[in-house]
This record gives sequence, structure tokens and C-alpha cells, in this order.
Amino acid sequence: MRHGKKFNHLGRTAPHRKSMLSNMATSLIINKRITTTVAKAKALRKYVEPILTKAKDDTTHARRVVFSYLNDKDSVKTLFDEVAGKIADRPGGYTRILKTGNRLGDNADMCIIELVDYNELLLGDAPKKSKTRRSRRGKGGYSKSEEAKAAPVVEEGPVEDVAEVSEEVAVEEEVTPEVVSDETSAEAEAEVVASSEDVVAEEEVAIPEEAPAEDVEAKAEADSKEEKDTEEDDKDAEK
Repeated sequence: MRHGKKFNHLGRTAPHRKSMLSNMATSLIINKRITTTVAKAKALRKYVEPILTKAKDDTTHARRVVFSYLNDKDSVKTLFDEVAGKIADRPGGYTRILKTGNRLGDNADMCIIELVDYNELLLGDAPKKSKTRRSRRGKGGYSKSEEAKAAPVVEEGPVEDVAEVSEEVAVEEEVTPEVVSDETSAEAEAEVVASSEDVVAEEEVAIPEEAPAEDVEAKAEADSKEEKDTEEDDKDAEK
């Protein structure tokens, strides 16, 4: 009967389950990342993290205890020589489980279990927390530090230098308007002259040439002859 046995048996007997977790822990320490099912990864995390904590104390006794769980000399050497230095400043939580979907054959939930300190991509993206201090005064009030930050910083110089600077600024203000006015007046005169030249040129183009007087008289005589001819033709037609 399995009364009180809340851990996952993984469908195996105790010796088989212990051997499987030992082999998976060895592979995780050597390769830093393995792919397995979510159920096995959760069981492996409970199995391997106490071993990683034990490896922080590099003594003969600790090596013998870890070897009794892993049963592999290479993994024990890698754990104490390489991994222990990486996890020295981490107080637990040495592994991470990343789900990758379902397996095609039996639709089992698959995942990747890895050592946290060996994933450089996620370590580089981790945001740094900035420490902020809050004053315990009223919510609406400002502290002295905030007022000091808000107030502009003014550097006080000698009185003589300030007077000289003010005189220089006044001289510049007196000189600059005249220069600007002269320049603007010269530009305005140039624009007026250019516009007058353009108007004169347009008038010259628009004036038509006068026809000679002889041509005008000849046209008038021809028109009178045509009128007389038309009147005579009308009279003949009436007769």
C-alpha cells in the first residue's frame, strides 16, 4: 500500500529509480543541460540540488558523500573543480526547467533542465535592481534631498567679474541692432531694385509694336471696296 508516499515513483521500483536519477545527475553535471520529461526533471531537481550544495565544501568527506550518490569519478571531479566555483555565491536554486512542448510519440510534456549559472544568454538579460530609499514623511511632502535635487545649482563668482560681464552684454546689445538694421536695409533696397527691374522688363515685353501708317490706309481702302461690291451685288439681286 502507498499510504503517505507523496513523491513521484516514475513507474519504477526504488533501485531502478535511484539508478536513473544518479545517471541523470551525472549527465547534468557534465553537460550542464539535458532534455527529459517534466516529471523526471522535477524529481531530478530534488535529487541533484542537495548534491550541489554539498559540493561547496571541498573536503574528503564531502567528495565521498557525493560519490555515493553519483557513482562516477569524472562527474565528481567536474562538480568540485568547475561547478562548485560557479555556484559558490548562489544560495540554492541551481537548476532551471524550460518547457519545450509535447513529445510526438506519447504526447509527454518535455523540457530542458539546466544549470542556471551556465546559461550566458539569460544571465546577460537579467535586470539589475537599483536600491531606492523612501522617506517616511507625509506622502504629499518632499524630503530635503528631493528639494536639493530640484533646486538649480548656481555658481557664485566674484562681484567684479559679474559687473564686467554685464557691461559686455550691454555693449553687445547696443551694437547688434544697428548692424542688423543696416544689413536688413541693404537687403530690402536690393530686393526693391530687383523687383523694379522685373516690372520694367515685363512692360517692355507687353508693349506691342505699332504697324506702319501705309499698311493701315491700304487695309481701310480694301474694306471700303469690299463694302461697295457687296452693296452693288445686293442691288442686282433685288432687280
